[in-house]
Amino acid sequence: MSLSAPLIAAASPTPTLGDFEANLAAHDSATKALQNWCMAHQIGEPPIRAQQISASSNDPPAKMRRLLGLDDDDTFAMRNVRLLCGAKVLSVAWNWYVPSRLTPEMNAALQDTDTPFGKVAAALKFRRETLEVVRGQADNCPAGTISTHRAMLRLPDGRPLAYLLECYTGANLGR
Repeated sequence: MSLSAPLIAAASPTPTLGDFEANLAAHDSATKALQNWCMAHQIGEPPIRAQQISASSNDPPAKMRRLLGLDDDDTFAMRNVRLLCGAKVLSVAWNWYVPSRLTPEMNAALQDTDTPFGKVAAALKFRRETLEVVRGQADNCPAGTISTHRAMLRLPDGRPLAYLLECYTGANLGR
């Protein structure tokens, strides 16, 4: 090796929570971040898929209506999923979103497929606004949560597209 060649840092054999959080912060889509993470750390067999689970919202509709900037005649929907890489559950997420801000094809995909929201809505070029990050398990997250995120996805014009509660599991760190 020549003395002028740049040194390349070896990947950490055991990823840290800090590494994981930095990966999430670098992406507008948690789906994209998890896909990259899963591949880089050989956690499971990509692609990331969303396994729908049945759950009810703990947040009152009035709060969601305000957070999503809805008029009286607008509606919102809620999707509760486990995001998986192979058989590994990487997160449990609640996603309250505005169906009228998606295309009919996007709404159908969210209802009828295991495609994650971030991948379905990617063509809208949303941006992620992190509202809160809690190390560990926050309210409403399952046991084993290593990090909890609350975020808003915004359309390019600034309108809210979705409000998210994401509970990331220890599987992301090889646990």
